[in-house]
Amino acid sequence: MKYFVLFFLLCTNHSYAHWDADSARFVKIPSGKYQLGERGHLINPPHTVDIASFYISKYEVTNAEFAAFVSATGYITTAEIAHNAMVFEPPLEEFEWIQDSTAYWRFPNGKSRGGIENKMNHPVTCISFTDIQAYCKWADVRLPTLDEWEVASRAGATTRFFFGKTDNKIIRYANIWHGNDHNKADQTDSYMYTSPVGTFSPNAWGLYDMYGNVFEYCSDRRGTVKDNNEVAMARGGSWWCSSNACGFFNSVDIGRNNSMASFSNQGFRVVLK
Repeated sequence: MKYFVLFFLLCTNHSYAHWDADSARFVKIPSGKYQLGERGHLINPPHTVDIASFYISKYEVTNAEFAAFVSATGYITTAEIAHNAMVFEPPLEEFEWIQDSTAYWRFPNGKSRGGIENKMNHPVTCISFTDIQAYCKWADVRLPTLDEWEVASRAGATTRFFFGKTDNKIIRYANIWHGNDHNKADQTDSYMYTSPVGTFSPNAWGLYDMYGNVFEYCSDRRGTVKDNNEVAMARGGSWWCSSNACGFFNSVDIGRNNSMASFSNQGFRVVLK
């Protein structure tokens, strides 16, 4: 079954519970007042925030780390229960995704397209916001807020991209879709789907994949959907995003999706409590 989806848009055996602030897996974000948002942006207008220092993971949570959680708890994800995960395989029209009843985090593109055996250092995907909350509770971590994510992403920059005003250097920093459309596979940057975390260059504060690879969920909501528990918000764009479709690989835009949805381009990184 096929659906048109406007995605507004949308290796270790240890869990994060074993890491602390001194771990090389986390970066300390300095406290201070930060100017965020962008003039004219409906969801993220200009605003000033006073942020306390926090520690955020350098990388997105990987398949290996999520596997440790499942092994320890026996947790069953939303996609395994509902059989409703959304995957992508060209040729498809723009914003068209396929519901695959066999897809879940171990087979993020469906069983017919192979599993994660050789991708344990890739970000975990095909998980819902509910699944992510369960992981965070077990690992004794939390998601970043929308503002914390933006502060970390910008790494001191005031431009839309942490490397400048335009996306002309994006191929150095992010796994995205470089094709003009999604009618045929694109591996311009060597990856059609996810890439191993840390493959591309980090921002100035040493954080990897803040743009591209997978959309990263945040803990809060904003604007007209603030009190709607069915909506979750994510940032940074994904491997599917291109300049022509869902160009959210920047520090400003905020994606929205159903909190129970499971897509093969959704993931997360965490903050120490």
